Amino acid sequence: MRSHIKIILSFLLFICLMNNTHSQTTERVYKIAVFAPVYVDSAFTPDGTYRLGSQILPRYMMPGLDFYNGIMLAVDSLSKEQAPVEVVFYDTRSAKGNISYALTDTTLREVSLIIASFNNRAEIKPLADFALEHEIPLISHTYPNDGGISENPYFILINPTLKTHLEGIYRYLQRVYPTSNISMFRRKGGVEDLIQSTFSDISRTTSGVPLRIKTVELTDSFTTSQVISYLDSTRQNIIICGSLNETFGANLVKSLSESRKYRSIAMGMPTWDALRGVDRNIEIIYTTPYHFIRTDKLGLDITNAYRNKFSGRPSDMVFKGFEAMYRFTRLLVKHEGKLISNINDKSVKLFNDFDIQPVRPYSSNAGAVDYLENKKLYYIRKMDGQIRSVSQQ
Repeated sequence: MRSHIKIILSFLLFICLMNNTHSQTTERVYKIAVFAPVYVDSAFTPDGTYRLGSQILPRYMMPGLDFYNGIMLAVDSLSKEQAPVEVVFYDTRSAKGNISYALTDTTLREVSLIIASFNNRAEIKPLADFALEHEIPLISHTYPNDGGISENPYFILINPTLKTHLEGIYRYLQRVYPTSNISMFRRKGGVEDLIQSTFSDISRTTSGVPLRIKTVELTDSFTTSQVISYLDSTRQNIIICGSLNETFGANLVKSLSESRKYRSIAMGMPTWDALRGVDRNIEIIYTTPYHFIRTDKLGLDITNAYRNKFSGRPSDMVFKGFEAMYRFTRLLVKHEGKLISNINDKSVKLFNDFDIQPVRPYSSNAGAVDYLENKKLYYIRKMDGQIRSVSQQ
């Protein structure tokens, strides 16, 4: 906990980090703004007194703090490489770092790149509008929501929308299980309606043979026998979880695992990446835009650097922060500020193969772009806590 407190203390308002070697030359210095929710004000009083006493840091602080720690590990690497970079950090949950305050800060107008880890949809559009006005690429690296953005080619969504995941799931099933008995189990709800209608839209517009998906609506108190009644004992059963509700998904997989005489595979939503212990005695498949290999050289280097600083194991948010900062900064410098037109340059790949493509509006203007979105997905197959395979679309 002490190490985390030290990190928090380093940016009570915001931090500014610069490679001093390059700041003393005439070489262009690229300013980068980073936004993440670290909740400094909830941990410290205005005079700097730590509010939480001997308590451990609250869980809600950890994703943003881990993202920041990953950013800082990347800054260390960039500094060793003498990258001409200046970084300004804004804690979006502090009085002097939130989006509204940042938009009044003249420093923000001088940056060449903005990297954000949002956790609130309402924050996206104000910052994206600012990025469009000043023609600054805005990388939204972790939040899978477009924030209602339209006609903004400077907004880049790395964690894809639910629609992109559903399109990926549909194509995967077409390719791998086109003749299996496919059923989608859902609960009542608006998100569930969206998932079902999206699959219906994809089915109508697909270039291949449409899947025959039977939709079953269950109550939250459904039983295993209800699930079994829709399974076929003579064929491979593919069960799609048509809900983002974690409890519903976990209970659905549990019911399938108790029905061993039926050959079943559960296809989950992208939220299953965070679920643990649901894949006992049954294979599950889910989509994710991130696949971090912790056993290769880079993965071990990050793990060891984090352990040396914080005496712990880095979460995926640490890796996301590192990849966002290092990859896009290197591309920004390599292409002398022309990041957007070189966003898919593969020369600085770290862990993930991003495929960033324009999302077009439904209007008749064929050249218009609402925003850019990463379309690359990984398909993770797991059973009993072990990854069986990882494939790409």
